[in-house]
Amino acid sequence: MRVAITGASGLIGSALRESLRRDGHEVLRLVRGEPRTPQADEVRWSPSAGYVDVERLEGLDAFVHLAGAGVGDRPWTPGYRKTVLDSRVEGTGAISSALAQLRSAPEVLVSASAIGFYGDGGDRVLSEDARQGEGFLAEVVGRWEDAAEPARAAGIRVVHPRSGLVMTRRGGLLPRLLLPFKLGVGGRVGSGRQWWSGISLADEVAALRFLVEHHELSGPVNLAAPLPARNAEWTELIGDRLHRPTFMRAPAPVLELLGKPLGDQLAEMLLFGQRVEPAALSAAGFSFTHPDPRSILDWALSH
Repeated sequence: MRVAITGASGLIGSALRESLRRDGHEVLRLVRGEPRTPQADEVRWSPSAGYVDVERLEGLDAFVHLAGAGVGDRPWTPGYRKTVLDSRVEGTGAISSALAQLRSAPEVLVSASAIGFYGDGGDRVLSEDARQGEGFLAEVVGRWEDAAEPARAAGIRVVHPRSGLVMTRRGGLLPRLLLPFKLGVGGRVGSGRQWWSGISLADEVAALRFLVEHHELSGPVNLAAPLPARNAEWTELIGDRLHRPTFMRAPAPVLELLGKPLGDQLAEMLLFGQRVEPAALSAAGFSFTHPDPRSILDWALSH
C-alpha cells in the first residue's frame, strides 16, 4: 500500500509512519521545505499558499492528513486562534483540492478531527450523530471537517477521525498531567466531574489504519476508548500509578482567572467534558486493546 501523510513528524503521525513501514508499506511524508533529493520519501506542500506537488501523489492508495497547529502549545491570543483555525482549514482545503485533481485519486482521505466538535457535552453520551457544540474548538473542528468537501465531491471516501485525548509518554497531554503529580501537588481539575474520553497512542494508530482499510466507514468516526471516565477517576488512577497524593484541586474559578486568553483555553481544554462513544468503530468491528482509563494509563506509563 502507498500512503501519504501530513504531520508525519508529529506525535501521532510519526507513530503511524513507523507502524506502516514496519509492515512493509510505502510512506510519503509531506514537508514544507524542499525535498532533500528527488528520490526521497518527501513531497513538498505549502498549506498557506494552497500548493501541493500533485504529480508526486499519483498512484496513492490512501492519504492521512494530520497536520495542524497545536491547540495546547501556546496561549489563545487572537493571532494564535487564527493560526490554529487557518492551519486546519487551509491545510485541509489544499490537500482535498489536490487529491481531487489527480488522474488516479486515492480510495480514501483520512482527515483528522477531534472530539472538541461536541463542546461541553455534560453527561450526554456522544456518538457521531451528536450535534455540534459551542466554543472555539467546536467552531474550529466544524470548519476543519467542512474543508474536505472538494475530496468528497470528487468521489473520494473521506473519513474524519474525531480523536479523544491521546495518551502516551512521548508527548501531548499526559506528560503535562504527570508533572504536578511528580511534584506532589496533583489533583482533580475543577469539580472533577467532567468526562474525559481518552485513547492510547497504540489504539489511535491502530484505529487510523482501520479507517484506511475498511471501506464501509466514512464521515465522522469517534476515536476514543469505549469506557470514558470523569476527571476525578483519571486523577485517582494517575496518583495510584505514580504512588503520589491526589488531594490538591484546581477549582474552575482559579483556572478561569489565570488571565485572558489563557483562562478560556484552560476552560475549554480541561473543564469542558465529552462522554464519547466510539459507535461507528465498534459497529465496524474494531477492537480496542486499551478500552478503559486504567489499561490506557498502564500502557502509556510503561511504553
